[in-house]
Amino acid sequence: MSNSSTEARILLALQALQNNPKLSVRRAADTYEVPRNTLRRRQNGIQSRRDTTQKSRRLSNLEEEIVVHFILDLDSRGFPPRHSFIEEMANSLLADRKAPPVGKRWAHNFVKRQPELKTHFFRKYDYQRAKCEDPTIIRNWFKLV
Repeated sequence: MSNSSTEARILLALQALQNNPKLSVRRAADTYEVPRNTLRRRQNGIQSRRDTTQKSRRLSNLEEEIVVHFILDLDSRGFPPRHSFIEEMANSLLADRKAPPVGKRWAHNFVKRQPELKTHFFRKYDYQRAKCEDPTIIRNWFKLV
């Protein structure tokens, strides 16, 4: 089942527990087909992991979105950034609000977390091939033919 339907059933079970004080957690979990421990934790005020991950992130959603767009813009221009450059971008954003810098593997985890980004090995571009793709050289060749 999808996470949204499970979450909706958990919320319904919590509402049923509030409306009916005689209803047990076990009965509500069985009725709404949700894990009993999850329902008990939510009843005690503990949030789901999905909701708490936001606090553990260094950058806000807007800042992460800006970094992603900047990376994609650089890549579209033919200059894909390295992980060290991504860390520098994040650290410069964090320095503006005087927050501690990101950790060693932050850039790697950031790229894994963003579905639009992928890591590729950057291979050196062959000079002879670049010369053959030069439009002026190609035009001159067609003028000869």
